[in-house]
Amino acid sequence: MAKQMSRTSYEKLVAELDDLKINKRREVAERLKVARSYGDLSENAEYDEAKNEQAILEAQIAELQYTIDNAEIIEDSNISVDEIGMSSRIKIRRVGSDKIETFTIVGTNHVDVKNGMISDESPIGKAAMKKKVGDKFIVDAPVGELEFEVLDISK
Repeated sequence: MAKQMSRTSYEKLVAELDDLKINKRREVAERLKVARSYGDLSENAEYDEAKNEQAILEAQIAELQYTIDNAEIIEDSNISVDEIGMSSRIKIRRVGSDKIETFTIVGTNHVDVKNGMISDESPIGKAAMKKKVGDKFIVDAPVGELEFEVLDISK
């Protein structure tokens, strides 16, 4: 299934993949080479650790490659201000409160809650998708159901 993401998010993933393929692979290969030089591989903890690190790295590379290969890029000019979608910047207010919160909906690889970037798979992100200004939506939270109202959608 294609994963929607902004051009910026896509380019960050490509740069991260390149770094893993070029730099990290070289680092892990060097660790393996050094660990092999310690002799008997059957009792070589450094070698085992380097092999595990290599396996984890290759899994990360495969996952990123899959995400990139299956990405659907949403160009900035195509970001809707009519309904909430990927890369939308939203202002919401919890019903019964005066506190307004601003979030940008991003893919899971680029979540940064401190800077207001939430995943489309997070409880708020998932519940807000496809909503329009004035719509209300409910989020299941540990404290119970929370109701929010969409105040603004921008790019």
